[in-house]
Amino acid sequence: MKTDIFALMLFAAAIPSAASAQNQDLGEPVGEGGSVETTTTQASGEEAEGGLSFTVTDESDWQDLGIAIPAFATDRERSTPANASGTGALGGEIARVITSNLRNNGIFKPTGPDALPKPSFAQITAPSWGSWSGRGAEMLVKGYVRARDDGRLVVGCYLYDVALQDELIREGWVVRPADWRRAAHKCSDLIYARLTGESPFFDSRIAYIAETGPKDKRVKRLAIMDSDGANHRFLTLGSATALTPRYSPDYSQLLYLSYVDGNPRIYVYDIGSGKQKLVADTGNPTLAPRWSPDGRSILYSMAVNGNTDIYRVSANGGRSVRLTNTPGIDVGGSYSPDGQKIVFESDRSGSQQCYVMNADGSNQRRITFFGGRCATPEWSPRGDQIAFTRIAGDFNIAVMTPAGRNLRVLTNGWQDEAPTWAPNGRIIQFFRTARNSGRSGLHQVDLTGRNERRLPTPVDASDPAWGPIRP
Repeated sequence: MKTDIFALMLFAAAIPSAASAQNQDLGEPVGEGGSVETTTTQASGEEAEGGLSFTVTDESDWQDLGIAIPAFATDRERSTPANASGTGALGGEIARVITSNLRNNGIFKPTGPDALPKPSFAQITAPSWGSWSGRGAEMLVKGYVRARDDGRLVVGCYLYDVALQDELIREGWVVRPADWRRAAHKCSDLIYARLTGESPFFDSRIAYIAETGPKDKRVKRLAIMDSDGANHRFLTLGSATALTPRYSPDYSQLLYLSYVDGNPRIYVYDIGSGKQKLVADTGNPTLAPRWSPDGRSILYSMAVNGNTDIYRVSANGGRSVRLTNTPGIDVGGSYSPDGQKIVFESDRSGSQQCYVMNADGSNQRRITFFGGRCATPEWSPRGDQIAFTRIAGDFNIAVMTPAGRNLRVLTNGWQDEAPTWAPNGRIIQFFRTARNSGRSGLHQVDLTGRNERRLPTPVDASDPAWGPIRP
């Protein structure tokens, strides 16, 4: 089982040497392109102070809210590299992305553009209220796409309360044609934040390990994609095994473990430039590097003379500081959002359990006593939950409080492991290995455990890491 810490140590020691591997095993850098600029949009009336506004909690069911999302209109049909059929067709694609985003989180019940009439450009700021209320829509999303003479696109997004016949919020963005999906994600975030009172998460990226090849000779590459699986890219070539990626708090870098020439090394990959720097080359089996919340430090686990402990090193490299010093295997390490505490896993009690300690390694204490084993703990960005892999026969994703209370098992797969949180702490991503086949893929589940979906990837996938909201 991939989550078993003993198997991890055996795997780390058994990575074959790759004589032909180079010091860098990188593909082309991910093009970040230009920034997404906010622009003013035409007002449709007075600013609305009312409208629906509610906050969901971790313990309650989410609600189905009917939202109509017709195709975005255009002021005049123009060609654009974003869509061969022009700005009108692009408006339909943007609405489809927004519909998919809102459908896959368990709160909303959206109706997309393929089942709705297409508004004219003039109707964007003057909705025909009767036609929308007759369709059972509680909320209405409208928008437009306009091609500028400089080649960039302006995308406007409006949210209306149909019952109140009023505008709740509006915003617009200027993007390169290649970044049109980001405008759709920005609009989705705008709607989500306004209606739930929660922080958004759609305009974010996911890193993971792409796996190909036979079971006994897997090629593991670092890959990256948008939160909905679009814009997929491989970042490394596969001549060196890559493991456990994690985004820096400012989104600019990826931390990961690489077995170049068979030795485990911790690298930081700069997303914008495609360059990487070596942070730690310990010469010993090394596992699970993780960022501190301020991005200045990195935690990792290292085996020395048969004992595995957790260490901290500067993100710029240098001397490492050992934080645990107990017989057994201490693995992982995920900081609380305030950087004051660290949750990790250890077998010091005789079985694989989760522990919490202060950031300097003091006050180490066990928090799991509910039966079974606890692995791969990850602190929520909200600070109120810890997600982990619960091993009790099967492997499943579960959450608990930082004190180890209120256990809730969210999945019921055969082998679900390695949870990672959405930027807003409402969705958990993990990877699932299918029984008998060994095939693995990425899945997401919300905190109710009732809304689960698989995220498409072109090859098998493991070790996901959800990044913060993109700047």
